[in-house]
Amino acid sequence: MIRDRLTDGLYGAGWAAVKRLPEPAARALGDRIADLAWRRDGKAVQRLWSNLARVRPEADQAELARLTRAGMRSYLRYWMEAFRLPSRTRQQMSEGFDPKDVHWLEDGLAEGRGVVIVLPHMANWDTAGAWVTSRLGVPFTTVAERLKPESLFDRFVAYRESLGMEVLAHEGASAFGTLARRLRAGGLVCLVADRDLSASGVEVDFFGGRAKMPAGPAMLAQSTGALLLPVTLWYDRTPVLQGRVHPPVEVPESGTRAERTAVMTQAVADVFAAGIAEHPEDWHMLQRFWLDDLERR
Repeated sequence: MIRDRLTDGLYGAGWAAVKRLPEPAARALGDRIADLAWRRDGKAVQRLWSNLARVRPEADQAELARLTRAGMRSYLRYWMEAFRLPSRTRQQMSEGFDPKDVHWLEDGLAEGRGVVIVLPHMANWDTAGAWVTSRLGVPFTTVAERLKPESLFDRFVAYRESLGMEVLAHEGASAFGTLARRLRAGGLVCLVADRDLSASGVEVDFFGGRAKMPAGPAMLAQSTGALLLPVTLWYDRTPVLQGRVHPPVEVPESGTRAERTAVMTQAVADVFAAGIAEHPEDWHMLQRFWLDDLERR
């Protein structure tokens, strides 16, 4: 379709242009685009405002306006960094992320039992992934949502594979089987896991409402014996991405598989909520998320 080719062409042109900009110029450009989008107050900005109001119910309108503007700047910072990431050297990638408590990941990998890292849509998960492959020297497998047009999805796959990631399309049982094999071989799997893209998500309590999160991470940990490690990310005033690896989510000793999955997924949701509450502007959730919002749609 002409529209698909135009979308892909514009995306590719923007990617190439930003990649050539010095980092401060790219950051300033991202801020200008973010501020323009915030002032126009389109549907994505309104949805971010609504989601942040759930995270900070005590905030007044002025505070929500500040948070939403900061959230758009954080979101555009992600895109500007993502466009520039393939042009970074291996050393720049290894110095671009400062994770706390990374021993949970290193110890899990040393045990050879496989590790599942789960993250919310916070800050820049691609930068964190590039750090894993460049600093730790560990390849990993991830899953990407299929984008339209197909050529745009192919660009994302090629981009992430250039950073040392194995990328699977989000295709249910086939992707699950591949992830399980990687984990049984002692490998690393990284999944962005706050928004459910299937019909089999687990209902969780999240900031006082009900939402659905993917069941896959907890099911993978149960079926393979892998560690399940939540990770939260955030930006501060430096160019270096910040993050924390949280303690493993344990598999309950009793209950059916579905019951254990529900308990583990709620535990992941609680860690995500704590990280988002500390850095709400870095949660890039510009879509409907809570079940009552989805029902109203």
